[in-house]
Amino acid sequence: MDREVSTPLMQQYREIKSKHHDAILLFRMGDFYEMFFDDAVTASRLLGLTLTSRNNGGASEVPLAGVPVKAVSQYLRRLVEHGHRVAICEQVEDPKAAKGIVRREVVETVTPGAVFEDDLLDGARDNFLASVAIHERVVGISAADVSTGRFRLVIVGLGDAPSALGRLAPREILVATGAGAELRALLPPGVLVTERADWEFDPALARDALAEQFAIAGLAGLGLGDGDAVAVGAGGALLRYLRELQPSGLAQLARPSVERAGAVVPLDDMTRRNLELVESLRGGMDGTLVGVLDRTLTPMGARCLRHWLLAPLVERAPIEARLATVAALVDDTLARGALRTALDGVRDIERLAGKTAAGRAAPRELRALGDSLARLPAVAAALAPISSCGVLASIVSAWDAADDICGAITKTLVERPPLTIGDGETIAPGVDTELDSLRALRDGGKDAIASLQMEERTRTGISSLKVGYNRVFGYYIEVTRAHDARIPADYQRRQTLAGAERYVTPALKEFEERILTATERCELLERERFEALRARTAREITRLQAIATHLAALDALASLAEVAAHERYCRPELTDGVELVIEGGRHPVVERMMPRDQFIPNDVTLTPDGRLIVLTGPNMAGKSTILRQIGLIVLMAQAGSFVPATRATIGICDRIFTRVGASDNLVRGQSTFMVEMAETSAILHTATTRSLVLLDEIGRGTATWDGLSIAWAVSEHLHDVIGCKTVFATHYHELTQLANELDGVRNYSVAVREVGEKILFLHRLQPGGASRSYGIDVGRLAGLPPAVITRARALLRLLERGDLAAALAGQSPRPPSSEQLPLFTAAPHPAVERLRAIDADATTPMAALQLLAELTALVRDDAVQP
Repeated sequence: MDREVSTPLMQQYREIKSKHHDAILLFRMGDFYEMFFDDAVTASRLLGLTLTSRNNGGASEVPLAGVPVKAVSQYLRRLVEHGHRVAICEQVEDPKAAKGIVRREVVETVTPGAVFEDDLLDGARDNFLASVAIHERVVGISAADVSTGRFRLVIVGLGDAPSALGRLAPREILVATGAGAELRALLPPGVLVTERADWEFDPALARDALAEQFAIAGLAGLGLGDGDAVAVGAGGALLRYLRELQPSGLAQLARPSVERAGAVVPLDDMTRRNLELVESLRGGMDGTLVGVLDRTLTPMGARCLRHWLLAPLVERAPIEARLATVAALVDDTLARGALRTALDGVRDIERLAGKTAAGRAAPRELRALGDSLARLPAVAAALAPISSCGVLASIVSAWDAADDICGAITKTLVERPPLTIGDGETIAPGVDTELDSLRALRDGGKDAIASLQMEERTRTGISSLKVGYNRVFGYYIEVTRAHDARIPADYQRRQTLAGAERYVTPALKEFEERILTATERCELLERERFEALRARTAREITRLQAIATHLAALDALASLAEVAAHERYCRPELTDGVELVIEGGRHPVVERMMPRDQFIPNDVTLTPDGRLIVLTGPNMAGKSTILRQIGLIVLMAQAGSFVPATRATIGICDRIFTRVGASDNLVRGQSTFMVEMAETSAILHTATTRSLVLLDEIGRGTATWDGLSIAWAVSEHLHDVIGCKTVFATHYHELTQLANELDGVRNYSVAVREVGEKILFLHRLQPGGASRSYGIDVGRLAGLPPAVITRARALLRLLERGDLAAALAGQSPRPPSSEQLPLFTAAPHPAVERLRAIDADATTPMAALQLLAELTALVRDDAVQP
């Protein structure tokens, strides 16, 4: 910045900017917000504004760009979307009364994590700003959504911190300046990271800040103890930052909810991504679980349901309470319909209340809050028949109809108030007698003008005389030039026109004064009345937030019941054991994308003596779909939802791991195989006996024997060391031998039917391992040239015989000889290997017939020449 010469205005700008050097400063000047220097250059580039200049005294010029005050929200949104902080600097005194430069102050700093405006927010998800601290492998996370007032403190181990942050999905994260690489490695990629001084994370200072904010003597009342210092420190740093962003206060901030390790199922990034819970692999909500289950009618209900799906419960009692409520709503169609009808008129009470408490709610928004509260009696009436079921019992016992708040709003404000005071009537008639009188005077102006015009025509004898008004000259009497001789002495010339003169009289001036005074006084009284109502409503923020929480839960539960009823879901039976029995299970998303009743259901059984399934079968047969469907069914059950199955018995899991598909991480220099191994490592170090592990094609990203060895060792570790429920989908048919060596392993395959040279994918699970992968057949279906398919079949037979030399030489298959170089030492025919694996004493007649069919197919395939 140029410091040699500066006008008083630019001196004021520099002083304010020095306190907000990391933000783009919107400097209010009349009807525009102006930006100077680097801020102007940046904004002009991002917003497409014209970059001009302003004289800074003498010959000095500074870059300048501006946006209209009335259109600032659209520009603000774009700056925030680009990850910028924006400080709003307002004129805080009347320019008419100012002596010298108008006093200005920053009234708010908008960041991606701290916004109120609807066009900057997604109604279906929270907008968290988080703070993270670490101490001795314990991570404290504090997260707040200033638009709703939600405030959370999360205490987790180092390994589960990425899962917690991924679930909260903060738009901005605070860390200490001295935070090390261990903490920074936990942060999600792409999020705005703000560094704060180390001392701001001090737990002792944080205790005082939290106690002051919530007017409590100690933190025990919040459920916090000495062992929670790391989360307390993060909470204190977050509070300090929010107070800087919102100097007017944080009245909307609710008391923090405390979440400890083990309360919810940690879902790591790969599991959230692979199960496509809230975002599909292609991006967006289409094809996601939340896209199927979300039939909520309110934004706060949508946010609640999203939170439930990302944080399945571990404790059985609260899960059963949700399931009981969903069951009651499924069974009572009338109650469910009445509840959804009542909720359909409810707006986002949570964010409307937050705006009101922060002093930001416009007249139309406050009326929307009142109209939403007016729906509460209908909601209560809908709950009456099922009020003792599950979660409903606690909601009904704490029910607050808020008649006083609703009545005050709806009786004070007109039915459709304007966005801002002065753009139309805001206060209803009959609320303020003085306001009513002033409105009568203001609105009676037309009649008074007509009466005055008639009096003047009679007094002057000029029948063409007329009384008019414009914004420049106010009220006037217009007389054509032909009647100049009749002009009374008390007429004072105001304006000369081509064929007429305009005049004023003392009486007309007095009338104008009364009218203008009435208009100004009406606006002043309306503002006073509205601000008093808003302040009164703001004092009830705790009640309003409790009401919003109840309505959000009801909306989410009713949505789950609506889906369960229409999609024929069943109530899962939960146990504290390790079993997982699913009969007629379906993938909730895939079946929605298919014509009704065309999805093929499947049964899955995992028990203590059969806790690991090796799942084989060809590509395109549906192995990945089956894996995801198992994970989704378990997750839905623990979120409190009915599940897409005929029957389901689920031993509650403490963790769910789903690794399906391949991906790389080029930013961190990791190949697909490296990412696969890192994710598998995380599973093996974190899973417990109560976990559910779903793996697909582990080891396929490297050499065959390396991959098979890794897959085999991983399977043994899951079976012998961890002992968790596992489904392992693979093309390594050698892994089917594990069933003969490990008691808890069972082989399953996805059925395929061969019709001539064609294959039909039956998408049905069946006991036993697959003998082939049908990869060449899938290639043919994908359109590979016939010559390639023919050559591939020939090479496959050579390789299956171990004739690597012949394959490299391009020969056709030939009978094995003693001189042939084997691919694998002494590799027997596949049929021989299959026979060696048979336990004849334990083979049933049905299994023997199936085995005979498999052996015949193997021999026939080997005999057929390409």
